[in-house]
Amino acid sequence: MMDRRSFLHGLSAAAIAISANAQSLTGSDAEAARQIAPIHDATPLRLGIIGPGSRGKELARSFLRVPGVRITAAADVYAPRFAELNQVCGYDVPSHADYRALLDRKDVDAVIVATPFGLHGEQVLAALHAEKHVYGEKTMAFTVEESAKIVQAATASPRIFQVGHQYRYSPWIRAALARVQQGEIGDVTHIIGYWHRNNSWRRPVPQPSLERLINWRLYNQWSLGLLAELGSHHMDIANWAFGATPTAALASGSICKYHDGRETDDNVQAVLSYPGGKRFIFSSITDNSQLGDQLWLYGTKGSLNLTLEDATFYYEPRQVTRVDPSHDGAAITSASYQASGEMPYRGPGHAVEVTTAEDPTSAATRAFIYCCRTGTHPIADVHVGYGSALCVIQSNQARLDRREVAVPPAL
Repeated sequence: MMDRRSFLHGLSAAAIAISANAQSLTGSDAEAARQIAPIHDATPLRLGIIGPGSRGKELARSFLRVPGVRITAAADVYAPRFAELNQVCGYDVPSHADYRALLDRKDVDAVIVATPFGLHGEQVLAALHAEKHVYGEKTMAFTVEESAKIVQAATASPRIFQVGHQYRYSPWIRAALARVQQGEIGDVTHIIGYWHRNNSWRRPVPQPSLERLINWRLYNQWSLGLLAELGSHHMDIANWAFGATPTAALASGSICKYHDGRETDDNVQAVLSYPGGKRFIFSSITDNSQLGDQLWLYGTKGSLNLTLEDATFYYEPRQVTRVDPSHDGAAITSASYQASGEMPYRGPGHAVEVTTAEDPTSAATRAFIYCCRTGTHPIADVHVGYGSALCVIQSNQARLDRREVAVPPAL
């Protein structure tokens, strides 16, 4: 176990490395480096949290590591969450059963929305209208119409809105995507994302009446299932890598393992079509963890593998066409299948080296505080959130309709 001195030394080393890196970059990369750099400004910022459940408590821990941040209010319909949040904070946080009472408080500068997905749109809009800064968990909203309203409200508001797509703040993903955008693996034409698990996604409940409150991800009223909870992250990276939002979505899913009364599928597959014939393919299953959580970006010159811990480049072998001079320059052809060229590549890749492997949630929450204090536009802004929401919502519609559906253009 790392002791406190080693931990603080590691933070100091990371701070020096990130600060030095920020000074050597230009443009948007430099701004991103400034946002995720360690903060020494302890100007007080008071946070209210709507939904201090599992994800809400994780966000609270990250925010409380930032100097000057204090959680001054919480709202939840499930009262036991307040005692759990108090343990995280180390003090008693004023609590409310109605989130609107939290928004009325004068001692709340910014609001974290970490409730079930189906409530995001309503609560984010209310927080923006209450003139609070907002950190809204993904997926941004439940419908296209609600998502568009958030874009309009956030664009008109002087407050900061940041969506919880924390992979936008991952040091190794940012470094790898910058190299992709510079052409390192050529033209990226296909991206495949996997998020495979071997668990039921079900949580124990103290009594049956709390089933839909605790296991909201399994029910259509509050959730769009695996597409929203897991696929949204990968869809956001596909939008980022392609520099566009998709034009069409096709998806399927079923309940094939966990016949336990759930309504959302225990496996999904989605195909998103992008301009220029490019494709993103997503697979999520919950009864086998092979492949885990990873993305593969396939370009004309090479490939990039992204995981929760690292990024690795692989490069295509050079293609050579032989010409036989004795046949008037005719190309020599051979069988269309050769095992040597069809077997998966198992050689070592080229890892992306970064100065820190910090958890992306920590970087994202720190960046939100930086933006609130400085008025800086966030990396994962409302347009990032809208693009990912379009992918999720229309993929789900395609799954329900069993046909390809159009994806509206980005705003």
